[in-house]
Amino acid sequence: MSNKLDRRKFIGALSLGGAGLAVGIPHFAKASDVKPAILGGPKAHPGSFPTWPMFDQTEEKALTDVLKSRIWGRAGGPTVTRFQTEYGKLLGAKHCLGVSSGTSSLYTMLGALDIGPGDEVVIPVYTFIATYNVVTLNYALPVMVDTDLSSFQMDTGKIEAAVNPQTKVIMPVHMGGSPADLDRIMEISRKVNVPVIEDACQAPLAEWRGRKVGTFGLGGGFSFQASKNINAGEGGAITTNDEQFARYCNNFHNQGMSGRAKTDYEDGGGTRATNMRLTEFQSGVLLAQMTRLIEQANQRNENANYLTSLLKDIPGIMPAKLYDGVTRSAYHLYMFRYDRKHFADLSRERFMDALRAEGVPCSRGYATMNTDKYVTELANNKHYLKIYGEKKMKAWLEQSKFPQNDLLSEQQGVWFTQNLLLGTKTQMEQIAEGIKKIRKHAAELTKS
Repeated sequence: MSNKLDRRKFIGALSLGGAGLAVGIPHFAKASDVKPAILGGPKAHPGSFPTWPMFDQTEEKALTDVLKSRIWGRAGGPTVTRFQTEYGKLLGAKHCLGVSSGTSSLYTMLGALDIGPGDEVVIPVYTFIATYNVVTLNYALPVMVDTDLSSFQMDTGKIEAAVNPQTKVIMPVHMGGSPADLDRIMEISRKVNVPVIEDACQAPLAEWRGRKVGTFGLGGGFSFQASKNINAGEGGAITTNDEQFARYCNNFHNQGMSGRAKTDYEDGGGTRATNMRLTEFQSGVLLAQMTRLIEQANQRNENANYLTSLLKDIPGIMPAKLYDGVTRSAYHLYMFRYDRKHFADLSRERFMDALRAEGVPCSRGYATMNTDKYVTELANNKHYLKIYGEKKMKAWLEQSKFPQNDLLSEQQGVWFTQNLLLGTKTQMEQIAEGIKKIRKHAAELTKS
């Protein structure tokens, strides 16, 4: 009888290894019954997650085709045109413009709107610094809004209070690839008569009520930087359903020219412009990446939903909430909150160290942007003092206090990157088992 049981254990272990995963914790034992790896136990996830970026001969051919064509830049480039058509169609947008980066997409849209000194732009405080930078590059004032702890998104209940007669744009971020509360944001936009520019840099294929993000506001900006779900190293795109705005964006990103003729500056859109053009090489890689984009998006979504089902019942682990209107997240990031009270007061840093030891890479996410010296020094910037005055800049600094975001950034936020969600169902289970191990032995970890 004993030999038969051992044989079943052995066969089970072999089947786990046959799935392409190294064998760590025996599958017949609960992970929480053994010590965390950081205390000498076996790893919950002893294998490796899929690496990023992914590529094959499709990308190689795309690059060599452009190389041999001798058309490398945007002017006269058929590959850029094809990418814009295909990406716009994928998102259901009437117009799509390829640009040099996600930052360029946002900067171009603000430029097309002629945002400048004296103007204000409402942004979330929980975002990558680029959202802030595109505002200050125009010498406009970034007005930050606190975070909804449950979702990691902009707290829509605080947007209206941030709006005044100088507000020219509301720029929400679809953080981590999950849509912000677009019903409420668009309602506020209509009420205060201020356009919305969607920072959808992390959110290709994310949907709100069955419609792709980046198509709700006046325009949407996307990034194809190296970490993104669709990757060309750098690159970006603008989507819009407004023909005039599309034309203004095109002019701004192309040195003020429409592109129909070298001297064509008559299309309107202001008197400032720059070069934010996408190249043929980037477009070729993006078209190649798009051949597997939907399949990867479906896999991320399936794994994220399964992981949430495993984590939501672990006390102290709170997966980021998806609003009722979300019909799909892009899951550029899988985000959750960690409450140390349920882990014997184990610090977030020690928790993450223990999780990494289990073979699960993770990070704390964004820091408190509003307290970073790079941001706070704006109050002393000579140009801003000249434009807004010392009193206004002092008030801006004093008002940039966000208790919800402080809690999220300094104590609770934890991220997994999108490539982890391209793993297997078994790997999602191993992530959960690693966290359970840590929680069971949290008191011991707190003392060690």
